[in-house]
Amino acid sequence: MQTQHAKPLGDAERLDWLRLIRSENVGPIVFKQLLQRFRTPAAALEALPSLAGRGGAKRRIRVCTKEVAESELAASRKAGVQLLALPEPGYPPLLRDLEDAPPLLAVLGDPTALTLPSVGIVGARNASANGRRFAEGLAREISEAGFVVASGMARGIDTAAHRGCLPRPSIAVLAGGVDIVYPPENKELHKNLQQAGAVISEIPLGITPQARHFPRRNRLISGLCLGVVIVEAARRSGSLITARFAAEQGRDVFAVPGSPLDPRASGCNHLIREGATLVESASQVLEDLGRFRRQQLATPEPTLDDAPAPAQPGSEREHHNLEDLLSAEPLMVDELVRRSGLPIAAVHNALLDLELAGRIERHPGNRVARLYKAPADPL
Repeated sequence: MQTQHAKPLGDAERLDWLRLIRSENVGPIVFKQLLQRFRTPAAALEALPSLAGRGGAKRRIRVCTKEVAESELAASRKAGVQLLALPEPGYPPLLRDLEDAPPLLAVLGDPTALTLPSVGIVGARNASANGRRFAEGLAREISEAGFVVASGMARGIDTAAHRGCLPRPSIAVLAGGVDIVYPPENKELHKNLQQAGAVISEIPLGITPQARHFPRRNRLISGLCLGVVIVEAARRSGSLITARFAAEQGRDVFAVPGSPLDPRASGCNHLIREGATLVESASQVLEDLGRFRRQQLATPEPTLDDAPAPAQPGSEREHHNLEDLLSAEPLMVDELVRRSGLPIAAVHNALLDLELAGRIERHPGNRVARLYKAPADPL
Protein backbone atom coordinates (compact mmCIF):
# COMPACT_ATOMS: atom_id res chain seq x y z
CA MET A 1 0.00 0.00 0.00
CA GLN A 2 1.22 3.44 -0.76
CA THR A 3 2.29 5.75 2.03
CA GLN A 4 -0.61 7.83 3.27
CA HIS A 5 -0.71 11.59 3.47
CA ALA A 6 1.60 13.48 5.79
CA LYS A 7 -0.60 16.52 5.32
CA PRO A 8 -4.18 17.49 6.11
CA LEU A 9 -6.85 15.54 4.26
CA GLY A 10 -8.87 17.25 1.58
CA ASP A 11 -12.55 17.90 2.22
CA ALA A 12 -13.76 15.02 0.03
CA GLU A 13 -11.33 12.55 1.56
CA ARG A 14 -12.18 13.61 5.12
CA LEU A 15 -15.84 13.06 4.31
CA ASP A 16 -15.05 9.51 3.14
CA TRP A 17 -13.03 8.82 6.30
CA LEU A 18 -15.97 9.98 8.41
CA ARG A 19 -18.48 7.94 6.41
CA LEU A 20 -16.40 4.78 6.75
CA ILE A 21 -15.81 4.96 10.52
CA ARG A 22 -19.49 5.83 11.11
CA SER A 23 -20.70 2.83 9.09
CA GLU A 24 -22.16 -0.17 10.89
CA ASN A 25 -19.69 -2.63 12.46
CA VAL A 26 -16.67 -0.59 11.36
CA GLY A 27 -14.39 -0.02 14.34
CA PRO A 28 -10.78 1.21 14.33
CA ILE A 29 -9.20 -2.18 13.50
CA VAL A 30 -11.67 -2.98 10.71
CA PHE A 31 -11.18 0.55 9.35
CA LYS A 32 -7.44 0.04 9.12
CA GLN A 33 -7.81 -3.37 7.49
CA LEU A 34 -10.26 -1.98 4.95
CA LEU A 35 -7.86 0.83 4.09
CA GLN A 36 -5.03 -1.66 3.70
CA ARG A 37 -7.09 -3.87 1.42
CA PHE A 38 -8.89 -1.26 -0.70
CA ARG A 39 -6.38 1.62 -0.60
CA THR A 40 -9.01 4.38 -0.15
CA PRO A 41 -12.07 4.88 2.07
CA ALA A 42 -14.20 5.45 -1.03
CA ALA A 43 -13.35 2.01 -2.41
CA ALA A 44 -13.90 0.43 1.01
CA LEU A 45 -17.35 2.03 1.28
CA GLU A 46 -18.37 0.46 -2.02
CA ALA A 47 -17.16 -2.96 -0.84
CA LEU A 48 -18.86 -3.00 2.58
CA PRO A 49 -22.19 -4.61 1.56
CA SER A 50 -20.54 -7.50 -0.29
CA LEU A 51 -18.01 -8.13 2.49
CA ALA A 52 -20.74 -8.23 5.14
CA GLY A 53 -22.81 -10.55 2.94
CA ARG A 54 -19.88 -12.95 2.62
CA GLY A 55 -19.59 -12.96 6.40
CA GLY A 56 -23.19 -14.08 6.80
CA ALA A 57 -25.00 -10.80 7.56
CA LYS A 58 -28.74 -11.36 7.85
CA ARG A 59 -29.56 -7.93 6.44
CA ARG A 60 -27.84 -5.24 4.41
CA ILE A 61 -25.14 -3.42 6.37
CA ARG A 62 -25.84 0.24 7.18
CA VAL A 63 -23.35 2.44 5.33
CA CYS A 64 -23.13 6.03 6.57
CA THR A 65 -24.56 8.30 3.89
CA LYS A 66 -22.87 11.35 2.46
CA GLU A 67 -25.66 13.54 3.84
CA VAL A 68 -25.26 12.25 7.40
CA ALA A 69 -21.47 12.72 7.30
CA GLU A 70 -21.80 16.23 5.86
CA SER A 71 -24.20 17.11 8.66
CA GLU A 72 -21.69 15.91 11.28
CA LEU A 73 -18.86 17.88 9.64
CA ALA A 74 -21.00 21.01 9.59
CA ALA A 75 -21.95 20.55 13.26
CA SER A 76 -18.28 20.05 14.14
CA ARG A 77 -17.23 23.26 12.39
CA LYS A 78 -20.04 25.18 14.10
CA ALA A 79 -18.91 23.88 17.52
CA GLY A 80 -15.27 24.73 16.83
CA VAL A 81 -14.33 21.03 16.76
CA GLN A 82 -11.53 19.75 14.56
CA LEU A 83 -11.78 16.18 13.25
CA LEU A 84 -8.16 15.05 13.17
CA ALA A 85 -7.39 12.03 10.99
CA LEU A 86 -4.85 9.34 11.88
CA PRO A 87 -2.38 10.10 9.02
CA GLU A 88 -2.31 13.86 9.66
CA PRO A 89 0.79 15.45 11.24
CA GLY A 90 -1.03 16.71 14.35
CA TYR A 91 -2.37 13.29 15.35
CA PRO A 92 -0.92 12.13 18.73
CA PRO A 93 2.23 10.15 17.79
CA LEU A 94 2.03 7.51 20.54
CA LEU A 95 -1.68 6.96 19.96
CA ARG A 96 -1.08 6.45 16.24
CA ASP A 97 1.02 3.35 16.99
CA LEU A 98 -1.89 1.45 18.56
CA GLU A 99 -3.58 -1.24 16.49
CA ASP A 100 -6.95 0.24 17.46
CA ALA A 101 -6.05 3.93 17.12
CA PRO A 102 -9.17 5.96 16.28
CA PRO A 103 -9.20 6.89 12.59
CA LEU A 104 -10.70 10.26 13.55
CA LEU A 105 -10.35 12.23 16.78
CA ALA A 106 -12.67 15.09 17.65
CA VAL A 107 -10.55 17.88 19.17
CA LEU A 108 -11.94 20.88 21.02
CA GLY A 109 -9.20 23.34 21.97
CA ASP A 110 -5.54 23.43 20.96
CA PRO A 111 -4.49 20.29 19.00
CA THR A 112 -0.78 21.07 19.47
CA ALA A 113 -1.14 19.80 23.06
CA LEU A 114 -1.62 16.32 21.58
CA THR A 115 1.90 16.25 20.13
CA LEU A 116 3.67 16.93 23.46
CA PRO A 117 4.90 14.19 25.82
CA SER A 118 2.08 13.22 28.16
CA VAL A 119 1.56 11.51 31.52
CA GLY A 120 -1.81 10.10 32.53
CA ILE A 121 -3.20 10.62 36.03
CA VAL A 122 -6.43 8.79 36.90
CA GLY A 123 -8.18 7.45 39.97
CA ALA A 124 -11.30 7.10 42.04
CA ARG A 125 -14.38 9.23 41.53
CA ASN A 126 -15.18 9.06 45.26
CA ALA A 127 -11.64 10.12 46.10
CA SER A 128 -10.55 11.15 49.57
CA ALA A 129 -9.57 14.74 50.31
CA ASN A 130 -5.93 13.60 50.66
CA GLY A 131 -6.11 11.75 47.36
CA ARG A 132 -7.45 14.78 45.51
CA ARG A 133 -4.82 17.01 47.12
CA PHE A 134 -2.04 14.58 46.16
CA ALA A 135 -3.30 14.27 42.55
CA GLU A 136 -3.52 18.04 42.16
CA GLY A 137 0.01 18.57 43.47
CA LEU A 138 1.36 15.69 41.39
CA ALA A 139 -0.19 17.10 38.22
CA ARG A 140 1.12 20.58 38.97
CA GLU A 141 4.71 19.39 39.37
CA ILE A 142 4.57 17.12 36.31
CA SER A 143 3.15 19.90 34.13
CA GLU A 144 5.74 22.36 35.44
CA ALA A 145 8.41 19.89 34.28
CA GLY A 146 7.15 20.14 30.70
CA PHE A 147 4.73 17.25 30.38
CA VAL A 148 1.06 17.46 29.45
CA VAL A 149 -1.23 15.63 31.87
CA ALA A 150 -4.03 13.52 30.39
CA SER A 151 -7.06 12.33 32.31
CA GLY A 152 -10.77 11.62 31.90
CA MET A 153 -12.40 14.73 33.48
CA ALA A 154 -14.37 12.48 35.83
CA ARG A 155 -15.18 13.44 39.40
CA GLY A 156 -12.50 13.00 42.04
CA ILE A 157 -8.91 12.31 41.03
CA ASP A 158 -9.36 13.18 37.33
CA THR A 159 -10.83 16.60 38.10
CA ALA A 160 -8.10 17.31 40.66
CA ALA A 161 -5.39 16.38 38.14
CA HIS A 162 -6.77 18.70 35.47
CA ARG A 163 -7.12 21.58 37.93
CA GLY A 164 -3.57 21.07 39.14
CA CYS A 165 -2.23 21.73 35.63
CA LEU A 166 -4.05 24.99 34.96
CA PRO A 167 -3.10 27.32 33.38
CA ARG A 168 -0.66 24.88 31.72
CA PRO A 169 -1.94 22.44 29.07
CA SER A 170 -3.97 19.39 29.99
CA ILE A 171 -5.87 16.86 27.86
CA ALA A 172 -9.31 15.58 28.80
CA VAL A 173 -10.38 12.36 27.08
CA LEU A 174 -14.16 11.96 27.15
CA ALA A 175 -16.42 8.92 26.89
CA GLY A 176 -19.08 10.98 25.11
CA GLY A 177 -19.02 13.71 22.52
CA VAL A 178 -16.56 16.55 23.19
CA ASP A 179 -19.52 18.93 23.41
CA ILE A 180 -21.12 17.00 26.28
CA VAL A 181 -19.97 18.17 29.72
CA TYR A 182 -19.86 15.20 32.08
CA PRO A 183 -20.16 15.43 35.00
CA PRO A 184 -22.26 18.62 34.69
CA GLU A 185 -20.45 20.37 37.54
CA ASN A 186 -17.27 20.41 35.41
CA LYS A 187 -18.70 22.94 32.96
CA GLU A 188 -16.15 25.61 33.93
CA LEU A 189 -13.30 23.07 33.85
CA HIS A 190 -14.41 21.94 30.37
CA LYS A 191 -14.21 25.56 29.22
CA ASN A 192 -10.80 26.11 30.84
CA LEU A 193 -9.37 22.96 29.26
CA GLN A 194 -10.30 24.24 25.79
CA GLN A 195 -8.27 27.36 26.50
CA ALA A 196 -5.33 25.55 28.11
CA GLY A 197 -5.04 22.24 26.28
CA ALA A 198 -7.66 20.12 24.56
CA VAL A 199 -10.80 18.05 25.05
CA ILE A 200 -10.85 14.99 22.78
CA SER A 201 -13.04 11.98 21.97
CA GLU A 202 -13.63 9.38 19.26
CA ILE A 203 -17.38 9.47 20.00
CA PRO A 204 -19.63 11.60 17.72
CA LEU A 205 -20.88 14.99 18.90
CA GLY A 206 -24.01 15.03 20.99
CA ILE A 207 -23.58 11.48 22.35
CA THR A 208 -23.96 11.22 26.14
CA PRO A 209 -21.37 8.98 27.88
CA GLN A 210 -22.53 5.39 28.27
CA ALA A 211 -21.04 2.56 30.30
CA ARG A 212 -19.72 0.67 27.27
CA HIS A 213 -17.80 3.75 26.11
CA PHE A 214 -15.61 4.13 29.21
CA PRO A 215 -13.19 1.24 28.56
CA ARG A 216 -12.59 2.61 25.07
CA ARG A 217 -12.00 6.05 26.58
CA ASN A 218 -9.54 4.51 29.07
CA ARG A 219 -7.41 2.92 26.34
CA LEU A 220 -7.09 6.37 24.72
CA ILE A 221 -5.83 7.94 27.96
CA SER A 222 -3.10 5.32 28.31
CA GLY A 223 -2.37 5.31 24.58
CA LEU A 224 -1.64 9.05 24.58
CA CYS A 225 0.87 8.77 27.39
CA LEU A 226 4.38 7.61 28.18
CA GLY A 227 3.11 6.40 31.53
CA VAL A 228 0.00 6.38 33.71
CA VAL A 229 -0.23 7.15 37.45
CA ILE A 230 -3.09 5.58 39.45
CA VAL A 231 -3.70 7.66 42.59
CA GLU A 232 -6.67 5.92 44.27
CA ALA A 233 -8.61 2.94 42.97
CA ALA A 234 -10.71 0.14 44.38
CA ARG A 235 -10.06 -3.40 43.17
CA ARG A 236 -12.92 -3.19 40.65
CA SER A 237 -12.20 0.39 39.59
CA GLY A 238 -12.19 1.50 35.98
CA SER A 239 -8.77 3.00 36.69
CA LEU A 240 -7.38 -0.53 36.83
CA ILE A 241 -8.68 -1.02 33.29
CA THR A 242 -6.61 2.01 32.29
CA ALA A 243 -3.59 0.46 34.03
CA ARG A 244 -4.13 -2.83 32.18
CA PHE A 245 -4.35 -1.05 28.85
CA ALA A 246 -1.17 0.87 29.69
CA ALA A 247 0.71 -2.35 30.42
CA GLU A 248 -0.57 -3.96 27.19
CA GLN A 249 0.49 -0.88 25.23
CA GLY A 250 3.99 -0.93 26.71
CA ARG A 251 3.52 2.18 28.85
CA ASP A 252 4.93 2.66 32.34
CA VAL A 253 2.44 2.04 35.15
CA PHE A 254 2.79 3.93 38.44
CA ALA A 255 0.65 3.54 41.55
CA VAL A 256 0.34 5.54 44.78
CA PRO A 257 0.21 3.25 47.84
CA GLY A 258 -2.43 3.65 50.53
CA SER A 259 -3.74 2.28 53.78
CA PRO A 260 -4.86 -1.37 53.65
CA LEU A 261 -7.89 -0.22 55.66
CA ASP A 262 -9.09 2.07 52.84
CA PRO A 263 -10.91 0.25 49.98
CA ARG A 264 -9.88 3.10 47.68
CA ALA A 265 -6.24 2.03 48.11
CA SER A 266 -6.72 -1.68 47.45
CA GLY A 267 -6.44 -1.37 43.67
CA CYS A 268 -3.23 0.64 43.82
CA ASN A 269 -1.68 -1.70 46.39
CA HIS A 270 -2.58 -4.63 44.13
CA LEU A 271 -0.93 -2.95 41.14
CA ILE A 272 2.25 -2.46 43.15
CA ARG A 273 2.30 -6.14 44.13
CA GLU A 274 1.88 -6.96 40.43
CA GLY A 275 4.91 -4.87 39.46
CA ALA A 276 3.73 -1.26 39.07
CA THR A 277 6.21 1.40 40.19
CA LEU A 278 5.42 2.72 43.67
CA VAL A 279 5.06 6.52 43.60
CA GLU A 280 5.22 8.87 46.57
CA SER A 281 6.19 12.06 44.71
CA ALA A 282 6.27 13.62 41.27
CA SER A 283 10.06 13.40 41.22
CA GLN A 284 9.86 9.60 41.02
CA VAL A 285 7.66 9.79 37.90
CA LEU A 286 9.88 12.47 36.38
CA GLU A 287 12.99 10.45 37.08
CA ASP A 288 11.63 7.45 35.18
CA LEU A 289 10.37 9.57 32.29
CA GLY A 290 13.15 12.17 32.48
CA ARG A 291 14.55 11.42 29.06
CA PHE A 292 11.40 12.96 27.58
CA ARG A 293 11.36 16.03 29.76
CA ARG A 294 10.65 19.22 27.83
CA GLN A 295 11.05 17.32 24.56
CA GLN A 296 8.40 17.31 21.91
CA LEU A 297 7.96 13.78 20.65
CA ALA A 298 9.33 13.25 17.17
CA THR A 299 6.47 12.78 14.75
CA PRO A 300 7.44 10.20 12.12
CA GLU A 301 5.85 10.40 8.72
CA PRO A 302 2.51 8.67 9.09
CA THR A 303 2.20 5.43 7.18
CA LEU A 304 -0.11 2.50 6.96
CA ASP A 305 1.41 -0.92 6.50
CA ASP A 306 1.86 -2.18 2.99
CA ALA A 307 -0.78 -4.66 2.01
CA PRO A 308 -1.18 -6.95 -0.97
CA ALA A 309 -3.95 -6.60 -3.51
CA PRO A 310 -7.35 -7.75 -2.23
CA ALA A 311 -7.28 -11.47 -1.61
CA GLN A 312 -9.71 -13.89 -3.16
CA PRO A 313 -12.75 -14.27 -0.91
CA GLY A 314 -12.76 -17.28 1.35
CA SER A 315 -15.32 -20.01 1.03
CA GLU A 316 -18.50 -20.08 3.06
CA ARG A 317 -17.15 -23.22 4.73
CA GLU A 318 -14.01 -21.38 5.89
CA HIS A 319 -16.17 -18.66 7.44
CA HIS A 320 -18.30 -21.22 9.26
CA ASN A 321 -15.26 -23.21 10.43
CA LEU A 322 -13.61 -20.12 11.92
CA GLU A 323 -16.84 -19.02 13.58
CA ASP A 324 -17.28 -22.51 15.07
CA LEU A 325 -13.78 -22.30 16.59
CA LEU A 326 -14.74 -19.12 18.45
CA SER A 327 -16.80 -18.67 21.61
CA ALA A 328 -17.79 -15.77 23.83
CA GLU A 329 -14.36 -16.08 25.47
CA PRO A 330 -11.80 -13.99 23.50
CA LEU A 331 -9.17 -16.01 21.62
CA MET A 332 -5.81 -14.82 20.28
CA VAL A 333 -5.83 -14.52 16.49
CA ASP A 334 -2.52 -16.42 16.35
CA GLU A 335 -4.16 -19.31 18.21
CA LEU A 336 -7.10 -19.20 15.82
CA VAL A 337 -4.68 -19.49 12.89
CA ARG A 338 -3.04 -22.51 14.54
CA ARG A 339 -6.33 -24.24 15.29
CA SER A 340 -7.84 -23.60 11.87
CA GLY A 341 -4.81 -24.63 9.83
CA LEU A 342 -5.60 -21.82 7.37
CA PRO A 343 -3.08 -19.28 6.04
CA ILE A 344 -2.79 -16.10 8.10
CA ALA A 345 -4.08 -13.94 5.23
CA ALA A 346 -7.15 -16.15 4.81
CA VAL A 347 -7.94 -15.92 8.54
CA HIS A 348 -7.63 -12.12 8.59
CA ASN A 349 -9.81 -11.76 5.49
CA ALA A 350 -12.47 -14.05 6.96
CA LEU A 351 -12.41 -12.24 10.32
CA LEU A 352 -12.93 -8.93 8.54
CA ASP A 353 -16.00 -10.33 6.76
CA LEU A 354 -17.38 -11.84 9.98
CA GLU A 355 -16.89 -8.63 11.94
CA LEU A 356 -18.64 -6.54 9.30
CA ALA A 357 -21.48 -9.06 9.43
CA GLY A 358 -21.76 -8.48 13.19
CA ARG A 359 -20.88 -12.09 14.02
CA ILE A 360 -17.62 -11.50 15.95
CA GLU A 361 -16.08 -8.66 17.94
CA ARG A 362 -12.53 -7.49 18.61
CA HIS A 363 -10.88 -7.35 22.02
CA PRO A 364 -7.61 -5.72 23.13
CA GLY A 365 -4.46 -7.77 22.65
CA ASN A 366 -5.28 -9.04 19.13
CA ARG A 367 -8.11 -11.26 20.38
CA VAL A 368 -11.52 -12.01 18.91
CA ALA A 369 -14.74 -13.50 20.28
CA ARG A 370 -17.96 -14.80 18.81
CA LEU A 371 -21.04 -12.61 19.07
CA TYR A 372 -24.32 -14.34 19.73
CA LYS A 373 -26.26 -11.17 19.00
CA ALA A 374 -25.43 -8.04 17.06
CA PRO A 375 -23.50 -5.33 18.96
CA ALA A 376 -25.54 -2.34 20.07
CA ASP A 377 -22.82 0.18 19.20
CA PRO A 378 -20.16 -0.06 16.44
CA LEU A 379 -17.92 2.23 18.49
